[in-house]
Amino acid sequence: MTPNPNFPANLDIHASTGTHSHLSDHLDTRFGTNAQETAIRQYGIAGRVWEAAYAMTLFIIPPATIEFDLPLVDALRADDRITMVELGSGSGLVASTAARLLKPGRDLFIATDLPEVQEVCSLLESNLASDQKSVIVQPLSWGNPADASRLASLYFTDDDPLRSRKMTHIICSDLVYFPELLAPLLRTLLHLSSPPFTSPSATQQPSLFISYKIRSLAKETAFWSAFGLWFDFQPVLMKNGSEKSHWQRFGSDFDDTTFLFVAHRRHESFDWKVPLSDPDLLGGVGAHGSDTRKGDDTFENLLLMMMED
Repeated sequence: MTPNPNFPANLDIHASTGTHSHLSDHLDTRFGTNAQETAIRQYGIAGRVWEAAYAMTLFIIPPATIEFDLPLVDALRADDRITMVELGSGSGLVASTAARLLKPGRDLFIATDLPEVQEVCSLLESNLASDQKSVIVQPLSWGNPADASRLASLYFTDDDPLRSRKMTHIICSDLVYFPELLAPLLRTLLHLSSPPFTSPSATQQPSLFISYKIRSLAKETAFWSAFGLWFDFQPVLMKNGSEKSHWQRFGSDFDDTTFLFVAHRRHESFDWKVPLSDPDLLGGVGAHGSDTRKGDDTFENLLLMMMED
């Protein structure tokens, strides 16, 4: 019997409060402490709102006192048809928050989670029922090209004008933690940033936003080393509303080590061959058009700069 990824051995978790996000007193009851405790008992990991999700919601709809260098939906895309896909949507807090920015009937947010645990999609559908004019729920296995193709056939095909969307945003919150899922996660990000979800010749590639809390750096660094080969990424910056304030990394004043990255597919990577082997993918095989093992040092350099500050 395949282990349930939402109920790992010795699971002992409780509801989060999100105190660092300034949202703990304003959480919708669908995602509050009582709702989380109930969902955790039934859905395990997926029932909890994880810390980096609070950071993402703060970024999506910030208070008037905070300014970001790059908002989720920038002015250049204000009149475009927005199509967002979230991986590992869990209980749906981020999806529900993002839905508030979307125009019903024009824009679409696709909240996804693992089909191996179908009940999680049921949790999403229940929690997002009031947002259904802009949000739909779909199962999506990480690393599975057939699942990605199925999603593309539903919403990203040029054969039908009603399904001829192009990806504008990919959203991930607190997904970089289980070592065995790092390669499948990266593989799915490559799927979603490739045709037919987008076109290499498009003037604007999908923007990928990843909120991330460090839990086990030694286990998680491999993801960023491989990710940076295929995606150009940088931390999102913020400043307080006053003219005298300075730009700083969003999350730098949190009690834990939390990042929010914005990334875009490297244009030259569309010509590279993605290896079929997960160890090869994490090892950088195929990147730069070669079969040698390699890595990107963007994340490592960011950590070094943080130590120097």
